Amino acid sequence: MKCGLLGQKLGHSYSPQIHSRLASYEYALYEKKPDELEQFLKSGVFTGLNVTIPYKKSVIPYLSELSPIARRLGAVNTIVRRDGRLIGHNSDYFGFRSMVEKSGLAVTGKKVLVLGSGGASNTVVAVLEELGAKVIVISRSGENNYTNLHLHADASVIVNATPVGMYPNVGVSPIDLSLFPMLEGVLDIVYNPARTQLLLDAEDRGLVTMNGLWMLVAQAKESAEWFSEASISDEKIQEIHRKLRVQMENIVLIGMPGSGKSTVGQLLATALKKEFVDADAAIEEKAGMSIPEIFAQQGEAGFRAIETQVLSELGKKSGLVIATGGGCVTREENYPLLHQNGTIFCLNRSIDALPTEGRPLSQTGRLEQMYRIRKPMYDRFADFQIDSNGTPEAAVNQILQILEEMP
Repeated sequence: MKCGLLGQKLGHSYSPQIHSRLASYEYALYEKKPDELEQFLKSGVFTGLNVTIPYKKSVIPYLSELSPIARRLGAVNTIVRRDGRLIGHNSDYFGFRSMVEKSGLAVTGKKVLVLGSGGASNTVVAVLEELGAKVIVISRSGENNYTNLHLHADASVIVNATPVGMYPNVGVSPIDLSLFPMLEGVLDIVYNPARTQLLLDAEDRGLVTMNGLWMLVAQAKESAEWFSEASISDEKIQEIHRKLRVQMENIVLIGMPGSGKSTVGQLLATALKKEFVDADAAIEEKAGMSIPEIFAQQGEAGFRAIETQVLSELGKKSGLVIATGGGCVTREENYPLLHQNGTIFCLNRSIDALPTEGRPLSQTGRLEQMYRIRKPMYDRFADFQIDSNGTPEAAVNQILQILEEMP
């Protein structure tokens, strides 16, 4: 059985990894230009296909049959070949419904704003309406648009069905959440970065948040069932989602200078088969001089400015283990840069065990004062606290255990 993903420009796709964990069939990537579409679909080289932008509607004329949901949505993201006939399905519907259920948000009878009016929006709206939500679509023009959001201050849930905030154009949000005092949660179908600016803003308000990675895995699960004509447990969604999340997200280490971030980071990267990056080394490379030289020439303010630039570049990437400098937490703007695509671990080591050699600020004799000032900042940035008083291996094991237990 030969399956795959059909699209025009696929770039890096997680679909092969997901499907390899769902079933044993071959799964390939098929990049086709529009004028190649008809010949490819009639070629018979595949048993099943997932379909992505821009062909979810374009494939329909070449299909013999559509499932009820695919017909209702006017979009196909899964094709199976049965007895020489091509049958179109839509597993995005199942994927988004599974995402809503996983989030725990109750939408029945509540006003839900859906940002965007494209193909993804159609699926989102259909699911929400079936769940009994009062759906309002926000588009650039039309009756409900971004200029009259104040009319919907009573919204309970917001779903972003646009690419706003997606890598590499991170750090922007389609709306200001302060306009919605009754908001309970925000869902974003974007999954790279793990936390768009919209989700970061929602987190700051303590709202329920969820990105689109769960939807990606869930829709693949239903596609795999059609490909293989076999039932697959929904528990596979949870299992694959966790593995992908650990693989995709950065692991960020913060803590006082000398707390073991570089040593632990290198060991952790080896254990997880990730790339290790020392932020201080990246700063020196960018500045073309050592950190003591940067302090001597530009002072701490100059160093912090370069550090933020470097963290901005690193924070956009995926699958890294990043050891940060001890003072990165002194700039609040560094938090979303690190958290947007990373889980942040703070390494804690006793003050009297912290080395000071080669560390400009640690040599000033104010180490305890520095710690008192920075401790609340470390706590603000950290998702998890790690005891780094033992061996580096012990700290690594603590982190691996947390990753293993993450939902």
